[in-house]
Amino acid sequence: MTGDNAEVVIIGAGLVGATTAYFLARQGIKSVVVERDAIGSHASGFSYAALGTYDEAGMTGTHFDVASHGMRLHAELADALLEETGVNVEFRKRPSLVLAFDEEEADAARNPQGFDLDRRSWEDKQGYSMRWLDRDETLRIEPRVGPEAVGAAYTEGTTDVNAYRLTLALAMAAEKRGAVMRQGSVTGLVREGGRVRGLLVDGTELSCDKVVVAMGPWSQGASDWLGIPIQMQPWKGQILRLRLPGPPIRTSVAGGDHFASTKPDGLTWVGPTFEDAGLDESITDEGRNEIMSAVLRNIPSLAEGDLVLQTACIRPLSADRKLVLGKAPGLEGAYVATGGGRLGLMMGPAMAWLMAELIANDTTSISLAEFDPGRFTV
Repeated sequence: MTGDNAEVVIIGAGLVGATTAYFLARQGIKSVVVERDAIGSHASGFSYAALGTYDEAGMTGTHFDVASHGMRLHAELADALLEETGVNVEFRKRPSLVLAFDEEEADAARNPQGFDLDRRSWEDKQGYSMRWLDRDETLRIEPRVGPEAVGAAYTEGTTDVNAYRLTLALAMAAEKRGAVMRQGSVTGLVREGGRVRGLLVDGTELSCDKVVVAMGPWSQGASDWLGIPIQMQPWKGQILRLRLPGPPIRTSVAGGDHFASTKPDGLTWVGPTFEDAGLDESITDEGRNEIMSAVLRNIPSLAEGDLVLQTACIRPLSADRKLVLGKAPGLEGAYVATGGGRLGLMMGPAMAWLMAELIANDTTSISLAEFDPGRFTV
C-alpha cells in the first residue's frame, strides 16, 4: 500500500468504517479510510449508544443474528481495545426501566404482542432478566420517577458504551496494524470495464482493488458512482446533556420514545428527537423544548438540571429499515455498509465483521441476502 495505491479503500470513518479497517487489518489486509471531516464526527460520535435494547420496528429476522453478534463483539472489543490502545471505551452494564403510564401500557409490558413480542424474544435470547415492577418497586430503583407512572418493565443485562471513544479507539488500533486514516472528499469512483480501479479523492486518483461505501446516511450520494440507487431516509436525533443535582440516574429510564441516563462523565443524557430533516445536523430550540417536555413526565426533577451541551446527528436509516450490506451488483470490487438506524452502534461491529469476511473470503458467516444493496433498483 502506497500513498496513491491501496488494496481496500473505505469511505467514511464512522463506527462501521473504522471497525471494518480494524477487522481487515487483523486479517493482514491493509486499507485506507477516507473521511471528509474527522473520525467519529457524525452519528458515531454523538450517539447515546445504548446496547442490547432491540427497539427498531421492522428490524427482525436476520437482524437478530447481526445484533446478537454485535453484542458479543462489543464485549470483546472493550477489552481488546484497552489493551491495544489504552483507551477505555466505557463499556458497562446498565439496566433499563421502561415506564408504563396506564393499565393498557402495563398490560402490554406484562403480555407483549407484535413487535413487543419480537423484542421480548430478543431479550430472552440474550439471556437478559426482565420483570414487571409495580410503582413502589420502581421507586425503590429510581425514586425520581414521575407521579403518573404506574410501574415499569425492568431489564438487567443491557449495556452502553462511549460511542466516540469506541470509534476513535478502533481507528487507532487499525492504524497500529497498518491501516491509513486520510482526510479528503471523495467525488467518484474510477472504473475499468465492470470493476473498480480506484476513486477520486480531492480530484486525485487513489488506485485500489476494492471500495467500501460506509458513509452512513450520506451513502445515498454514492448511487451514481455505483450505478444503483441507495435509498436512505435519514432520521435526525437531538440529545441534551444535563448536569443534575443529587445522585446519578443509574439505570436508563425510558417512557414513550424518550430516555434519561447518567453517563460515566457525570452528565445525564436525555432525548432523543425523531425528525425527518434530511441531512440537516443543526440543533434547534424546538428540539430542546420537545425533549424536555417529554422527559419531564418521566423524571420531573430533570427540570433542575443545567444544560451543558445539545447535540444533533443523523441516523443512517434505509428506506425499508433494513441494513444495506454487501456487494454492489454490477460493479466488481464495490461494497456498501450502512443502514443501522437507531441500532447502528449495536450492530456496527457485526456489520464490519461481516464486511471484512466478505472482502477476505468472498463469503460470510451470516447470510447477507436480506441486505442486498441492489434491492432498491426498480
